[in-house]
Amino acid sequence: MANLKQLARRIFQEALSAIDIRAAMQRKLYREGPLLHGEGFKLDLRTFDKVRVVSIGKAAHAMVRGLSLLLPQGLPFEGLVSSSTAPENPLPGIRYFLAGHPVPNEESWRAAQSILSLLKNCDERTLVIFLVSGGGSALVELPLDPAQTLADVQQLHHVLVTCGAPIDAMNTVRKHLSAVKGGRLAAAAGRATKLTLAVSDVPAGHESALASGPTLPDPTTVSDAEKIIRDFSLREKFPARLRQWLDDRKMPETPKPGEPVFANAQFQLLLGMDDLFHPAHRAAEAEGCVTICDNATDDWEVAKAAEYLLAQLDDLRQIHPRRRVALIADGEVSSPVTGKGIGGRNAAFVLACVEKIADRQVAVLSAGTDGIDGNSIAAGAVADGETLMRARALGMNPREFFQRSDSYTFFAKLDDALLTGPTENNLRDLRVLIAEP
Repeated sequence: MANLKQLARRIFQEALSAIDIRAAMQRKLYREGPLLHGEGFKLDLRTFDKVRVVSIGKAAHAMVRGLSLLLPQGLPFEGLVSSSTAPENPLPGIRYFLAGHPVPNEESWRAAQSILSLLKNCDERTLVIFLVSGGGSALVELPLDPAQTLADVQQLHHVLVTCGAPIDAMNTVRKHLSAVKGGRLAAAAGRATKLTLAVSDVPAGHESALASGPTLPDPTTVSDAEKIIRDFSLREKFPARLRQWLDDRKMPETPKPGEPVFANAQFQLLLGMDDLFHPAHRAAEAEGCVTICDNATDDWEVAKAAEYLLAQLDDLRQIHPRRRVALIADGEVSSPVTGKGIGGRNAAFVLACVEKIADRQVAVLSAGTDGIDGNSIAAGAVADGETLMRARALGMNPREFFQRSDSYTFFAKLDDALLTGPTENNLRDLRVLIAEP
């Protein structure tokens, strides 16, 4: 069975290798002299006196390096990067902020202030290039209410990421409480020409949820945000100053589609769901697996997602009884925090499968493409039919670890945590399920 775990690891690594950001930028954009071409737009760089770059998210470093290779040599630009890792090779003209994730830190706050200051001086002869990737919601943050403190904002983010709400719901609330989300960075850039290049960890068609949509029109409303706060009983968990602000009915609406701030704005998706899915599918087929893809479990609770995907794998094995089969799924599952352990939704998903696949010729892997799963140092985990037996030999009960939200510790003790380190990328999570005949 160890071979199936290694097979699942190879498929994940192949998919990870295929989502190179700089290569994607060269595929999706090209330059002819001073003309920058993308899907549906062309920019003449000679028409701008100033070029400003704002790069936020877990892929921020790779994106700004890729952009620097795409722009003409000698074209001066300045701006900033806010990421959770330090740069290996800082670029001239760029300020770097070592921000916090999944909870904002002081650098997240300073980055937001610096971005707003940078955009304040932009005019119609300024080109602002926003490089946006997942994780930006925490890596750049500033509340609309100036009375709120960093501690208030940190408490808000902790409440949201641990409440079990889908990512869209979390982002809806964030957008309406933040000075830099829900299209407000586009509004802050005023009459400048705005180009947003994105590496997306949200479902296709929901790009306004990426990093809480700082540069895109927001389709959600104040009423939506208020309903989510009620449905997930969030208000009583919010800090006192935020509760008072909400009681005073001060939550303003976010910029909406058709508003003038988006009249001179372009959006280009560099990497999305298909760019992860297809390489994983090809890698599984190259390993001799009859392979299908299934995205039905996006935003499902981990136990429900595990039961469904394993059932789909069994159905596939019955259709092809003499072949090795694989199921590829991506998206994000929901894993409410119920304890003080170490781990995240990916390892929690695998942990939910451990008892279900015991003594079977099955392997299950789930991992984040950013290399980080929740509050752990791992990207996720992998298990097979022998995992339960090995865990019991060490005196470990998977249900107890699940209840403590301690999935990383469980798999680390078995040497089955996936340790990639930060990848400087951030598409959706990837799940690989494999079964032998």
